[in-house]
Amino acid sequence: MSRKFSHLGRDGAARMVNVGAKPVQHRRAVAVGRLVCQAATIRAFKGRALPKGDALTVAQVAGIQAAKRAGELIPLCHPLGLEHVEIRFRVRRRGIEITCAAETQARTGVEMEALTGVSVAALTLYDMCKAVDRKMRIEGLRLVEKVKA
Repeated sequence: MSRKFSHLGRDGAARMVNVGAKPVQHRRAVAVGRLVCQAATIRAFKGRALPKGDALTVAQVAGIQAAKRAGELIPLCHPLGLEHVEIRFRVRRRGIEITCAAETQARTGVEMEALTGVSVAALTLYDMCKAVDRKMRIEGLRLVEKVKA
């Protein structure tokens, strides 16, 4: 199967896709990921007993900031003015599920913003918990919803 990559020019060089002719539409994307950790780490989360403080609040703010800056972090990603970003956590027995939803009115989608939000939220949780759990891992980062209307 031969596919043309939109971010490669005819000469094979990287390029930012021109979206100027596309209509402005409502765009929404949702991404998920998971920080897998030990049961003792989950107890520390629930008891607010982590050495670095309230990890979920810090990770929530970090994820929102990251989603807003995806265009600065990913070289060929268009900078977008986001209208809404939401980071949610579900603390489970063996890990923390992270969801990021991003929305805007734009000519291009917000998938990278949602994925970046989850990624940085997970990295922030990892950073805040690494003193108590050396076996943590981040897994399952993926896009689960993409809407344009």
